[in-house]
Amino acid sequence: MGTYHDTLVAGGLAVVTGGASGVGYAAAARFAQAGLDVVIADLPGDALDKAVAELQSKSPGGVMVHGIPTDISRDEDVEALADKVFQIGPVAVLMNNAGIGLPTRTWDGMDNWRRTLEVNFFGVLRGVHAFVPRMIEAGRPAVVVNTGSKQGITTPPGNPGYNVSKAGMKVLTEQLAHELRQAGAPISAHLFVPGFTYTGMIAPHVPQKPASAWSSEETVDHFLEKLERGDFYILCPDNDVDEARDRRRIEWALGDITQNRPALSRWHPDYTEAFGEFEKS
Repeated sequence: MGTYHDTLVAGGLAVVTGGASGVGYAAAARFAQAGLDVVIADLPGDALDKAVAELQSKSPGGVMVHGIPTDISRDEDVEALADKVFQIGPVAVLMNNAGIGLPTRTWDGMDNWRRTLEVNFFGVLRGVHAFVPRMIEAGRPAVVVNTGSKQGITTPPGNPGYNVSKAGMKVLTEQLAHELRQAGAPISAHLFVPGFTYTGMIAPHVPQKPASAWSSEETVDHFLEKLERGDFYILCPDNDVDEARDRRRIEWALGDITQNRPALSRWHPDYTEAFGEFEKS
């Protein structure tokens, strides 16, 4: 299994979907600073063009930044992305990061359900299918990073479609890590789980960055520290929820199964006091 350090030594391309803004852009910038050439894949338009030009101007000499318009909800776009990338060079980092957040309810919003799953789950699966076989064939150290969410782990009420897409991302990435290990490939897989991060997805609803949120750069710096350590589950804190609080919340969610509590008991009125005491213990 390869490590991030091995990957940087071997060099190559860092491919980041959803890389024109937010966490994706911050990650692309850090990969470029580490000496990797970068491919930003995002929807066509001014945002992609601006991101490529801005990142190229900030990157070390000799590092190249490419922009490839891609809609990851379309099979043909992701296959074309892979074809173009491998014509440029070998892939060192594949970061399946692009995602959307559309409102859903369990019995309503079927169109939003379909769109959410096409981007957040199948978009990542398309990336894995298009890139990973060729990365294995190349036999070079590499890492695959899939961006998940705490909403896919503790599954809070409010947007079931998004939660389902990110829960699927967790399971997919776990299976990918196992299969890469079984195949003896020098490639590692990692589940990147940001904390509350102020990004373009949140900005339309919250015009100013809340004090509890981290910036994209803070989140990515924490992510890279854990990636360099070789962690598979990379859960990022924020200014409100530290690592200990994250662990307690996850332990409680798992306890719903092992203790046969009502679904989502953390938000059940009969368990409010018990959860509060558990979280503080």
